[in-house]
Amino acid sequence: MAAPAPSSASAQFLREPELRRGMELLYFGHSHLTRSVDQGLAAQGLGRAHHRALYFIARKPDLTVSELLALLAITKQSLGRVLNELTDRKLVESRPGERDRRQRLLRLTDAGAAMEAELFEAVRTRMSAAYQAAGQEAVSGYWAVLEGMIPDSDRAHVEGLRG
Repeated sequence: MAAPAPSSASAQFLREPELRRGMELLYFGHSHLTRSVDQGLAAQGLGRAHHRALYFIARKPDLTVSELLALLAITKQSLGRVLNELTDRKLVESRPGERDRRQRLLRLTDAGAAMEAELFEAVRTRMSAAYQAAGQEAVSGYWAVLEGMIPDSDRAHVEGLRG
C-alpha cells in the first residue's frame, strides 16, 4: 500500500504549528520504525538498548566501549548490562585494544551479525518505501534537517559511522 501523499509545509514553516507538526511526524515516524523491530527483539527477550548496541557495533566493527558509550549517551552501568547480556548470548565479542590493552574492542559474532541483519531488514523495508515515495530531494532535505538537530559536539561521532 502506497504511503499517502505528504502535505506540504507552509511557507511559514518556522511558526509554532509547523514546528509542532514536524515534532509529531518525527515522533510517530520514529515510533513506528522502532516498533518494526520490537517483535524480533521480544522473541529474543531483548530490548531497544540491545538493538542500538548491535546496530552501532555492526556499523563500526572494533568500536571501543567508550565510543559506544558516547554514541548511545547512556550510563556506563546501563551499557555494561546490555553488553554483558549480548556477550553471554554470544552475539557480541570483545578483545583488548592493540595499542592500549585496557581498551575493549567490540565486534558482532556471526550470530550477532545475523540477528542485526534480520532486525535491520524490518527497518530497511519501511525506510526504503518511505524514501522511494518521498523522492531524492525530499530525502536530502530530511537528512539536512536531522543533521541540523545534531549538536556540533556530537557530529564527529556521526561522521565516524560513514562507510
